[in-house]
Amino acid sequence: MKVAELPVPESVKEVTLRSGIAELYPPQEEAVQTGVLEGRNLVLASPTASGKTLIAELCSLTHVLEKNGKVVYLSPLRALANEKYDEFKKYISIRKDDGKRVSVGISTGDFDSGDSWLGRYDIIVTTNEKADSLLRHRVKWMDDISLVVADEVHLLNDGDRGPTLEVVLARLMQINPSIQVLALSATIHNVDEIAGWLNAKYVVTEWRPVSLKEGVLLHEEIQYKDGDARKIEKKTRDTTINLVLNTIKTGGQALVFASTRKSSVSLAKKIASYTGKVLAKPVKRGLMREAEKILSTGERTNISDSLAVLVESGTAFHHAGLAGAHRRLIEDLFRQRKLKVLTATPTLAFGVNLPARTVIIHDYRRWEPGYGNYPIKVLEYKQMAGRAGRPRYDKVGESVLIAKVADEADYLMQNYVLARTERIWSRLAVEKIIRGHVLATIASDFAHTETGVYEFFGKTFYAYQYDVKAIKSLVAKIMKYLYDEEMLELFGNEIYATRFGKRVSELYIDPLSGVEIREALQYKPEHLTELSLLHLIAHTPDMGPVMRPYSRELDDLAVLMEERKDELFVEVPDEWDDRIAYEEFLGEIKTALVLESWIEETSEEKLLERFRVQPGDLYRIIENAKWLLHATHELGMLSGKKEVLPLAAELIERVEKGIKKELVPIVKLQGVGRMRGRIMFNAGFQTIEAIKHAPLEDLTNLPLIGPRLAKKIKEQVGGFVKKDTWEKLEKGDEWKQKSLADY
Repeated sequence: MKVAELPVPESVKEVTLRSGIAELYPPQEEAVQTGVLEGRNLVLASPTASGKTLIAELCSLTHVLEKNGKVVYLSPLRALANEKYDEFKKYISIRKDDGKRVSVGISTGDFDSGDSWLGRYDIIVTTNEKADSLLRHRVKWMDDISLVVADEVHLLNDGDRGPTLEVVLARLMQINPSIQVLALSATIHNVDEIAGWLNAKYVVTEWRPVSLKEGVLLHEEIQYKDGDARKIEKKTRDTTINLVLNTIKTGGQALVFASTRKSSVSLAKKIASYTGKVLAKPVKRGLMREAEKILSTGERTNISDSLAVLVESGTAFHHAGLAGAHRRLIEDLFRQRKLKVLTATPTLAFGVNLPARTVIIHDYRRWEPGYGNYPIKVLEYKQMAGRAGRPRYDKVGESVLIAKVADEADYLMQNYVLARTERIWSRLAVEKIIRGHVLATIASDFAHTETGVYEFFGKTFYAYQYDVKAIKSLVAKIMKYLYDEEMLELFGNEIYATRFGKRVSELYIDPLSGVEIREALQYKPEHLTELSLLHLIAHTPDMGPVMRPYSRELDDLAVLMEERKDELFVEVPDEWDDRIAYEEFLGEIKTALVLESWIEETSEEKLLERFRVQPGDLYRIIENAKWLLHATHELGMLSGKKEVLPLAAELIERVEKGIKKELVPIVKLQGVGRMRGRIMFNAGFQTIEAIKHAPLEDLTNLPLIGPRLAKKIKEQVGGFVKKDTWEKLEKGDEWKQKSLADY
């Protein structure tokens, strides 16, 4: 089917044709034939790069331009949401009937906000969690949504992300029974079941624009799914490296999946020792410039140094421990084909779109707490394999599992290459997951009777799969807990949220976290310090995995905890009554100490050295800490515990920037972070007034500032910049930049 023949507005066809798409792929054509552009619900299950996003775009523009509708695009990850937002922006040149242009908005953070400003956009890209938060705030514009696109819907099977997606879809269908649902997914086993729940048709296909060859490599021979085989040249004793070198030699890129962060780094180093020898000199010179960018981005650490060295050899690693800025640089270099090899942990398979000619699964086992090394699921393997083959660059993509012995090769062929993916099961009926959703159902006025609550959960995927009776007893148990903890109150047969319950729901925290914070604030510690609040938030379930103490740290942490226990809101558990709870508590102390060191301006390198916390983990802890400190401040206000409010407010600012108290006013200026703020403070510019009256030349001469940023800083504080002074400094900066470029 030609794009010109589609039943969509002409302006949409023009943009699509300009982007180089003139004809639909088979899965796209099948989706159109099911009536998706006429408003029919659809589950589209097809491999990566088979064109699912275009169907979402065509549906969205049809709703906006022909139905005066509003669209929400749900993404499981912020990085994916940003990708989709960039893709939708190509349509903002199109005008609607009222003469206004199509508008696209995005919101992925700040869960304690209704973001009413989003209502002015036609297409809103957001994460599942943010959409859930908006529903809890009962944002009016959500009643106007006519289309919801659920990306990566197979993540219903994920214990962390699945329940939120499930509740958001059920809630949107409850608010607007006529809403159109478009669910996008990789190929899944029980797509008919998901479609049945959504009252949708479904399209399932294995078609890909680049054909995929799946196989198993044993020694020097790959055996493929179709019975074909090929030999690869043996250059080293490591079969993974041999396959990587074979891929590079034929002009391709390799994506290698390792089981852990540590193995992804060590594997990248092994590979780089060979790739560095086969790259041409002009390529290596270009990579040296890219390595410099990595070193000059963010704080310099051993991790960034290692990454820069590897990039010079055309190789890099990618995992959640990397700083966000470094992850984005690596992703861009791989997309631009400047990097030849990327080693990654499996999280990349569910994340951003980074295809490669050859995908290598170096290890099919993962460490599972309580299980040890455990084989991955077929769905996870298929997600990784789906990254093989780059449209427009490759005719064939290769996905290869590495085997060490013949029996293992047979096992991998039967249990992964030839196997079907597992069924998708709802993960909703877990108490710690569902209790926040039960509270939100009542607090956000979606139901005010016990029957009404059961009716809502009867519309979930869990109830569709198992029957509502299976979840009813759990919901009843949670409602009793919420009532006992004074989050719910009864008026006859009607149930309402208390002020406390409603605020906990709006703050988007686990009700258990709300109770922990409320109970702790009843008892002020002997000495209220930064550590008091930092440990309190680390003690809540919403902090997520706390920093695991290593065996060599246990004694030191125990001594420090004993020395500072008069600063803690929470009582220390008895080591001999419950050793597991005691060590978990030490992990909370370690997490609090990491945050305390961060706000004392300890460098990332020192934090890595002292606590073995990697930048990506540090930023996760910082994000969660900001959110929980805000929740603590709000619940302190609600309960009248005002003595903690100034400290909580101050810590929100300090944790966000990683600064001592004295820098708080300075780092509020745009472009001034913890490093520039400290440089300015130490140079004598310690107040806004001092910066306002400082000569522009004095600011320009400070390290990491420069003329443009100095001018921007002066303008923010209301300082006067003489025209001739600025022109002189600007010319000097241009000459300097030109000299560096020539050099």
